[in-house]
Amino acid sequence: MLNSVSPHTGSLLISEPFMLDPNFKRSVVLLAEHNEEGTIGYVLNQKSEYLLKDLIPDCPDATHSIYIGGPVGNDTLHFIHRCYDRMNSGTEIVNGFYWGGSFETLKLLINTHQIDENEVRFFMGYSGWSPGQLSRELEQNSWLVTNKFNPAALFNEEEENLWREIVIGLGPKYAHIVNFPENPLWN
Repeated sequence: MLNSVSPHTGSLLISEPFMLDPNFKRSVVLLAEHNEEGTIGYVLNQKSEYLLKDLIPDCPDATHSIYIGGPVGNDTLHFIHRCYDRMNSGTEIVNGFYWGGSFETLKLLINTHQIDENEVRFFMGYSGWSPGQLSRELEQNSWLVTNKFNPAALFNEEEENLWREIVIGLGPKYAHIVNFPENPLWN
């Protein structure tokens, strides 16, 4: 097994370089919840073509990007944020970053321009694992796990480079894999 780090709420999952599943190809997933009942996370680097105003008519001027959080519940909208001081709601994931909270309060703050786009990230759907499923995938070396990353990476606007940056940040043991082709048959 490649991982010496166990996943927990606030960890990042980094897909192995040859993962062909389009939902997780070269993806970085933030774990918002990890316990004996299962795991919930959000893919941080798969931007959709939608903006918040396209999905929420109550926010006609909101140009916040919508990311594809994963293949589960893709008809639902979720968010993480770093503005608890104004929201006064949400569950802390890691170092001042929160999951969810009052959507009504968030809409009001967005419509009155009290929250910047770089303080909240929206996701259509989520990534979910049933009890034991993520452990099996880790044993199959489908994911690397890290708890050491710059929290600012959670709102990195360069989502195309996020996987690369996080892998390089794991150190020399893993940095070379960023040069692997996406498909081993292309070698």
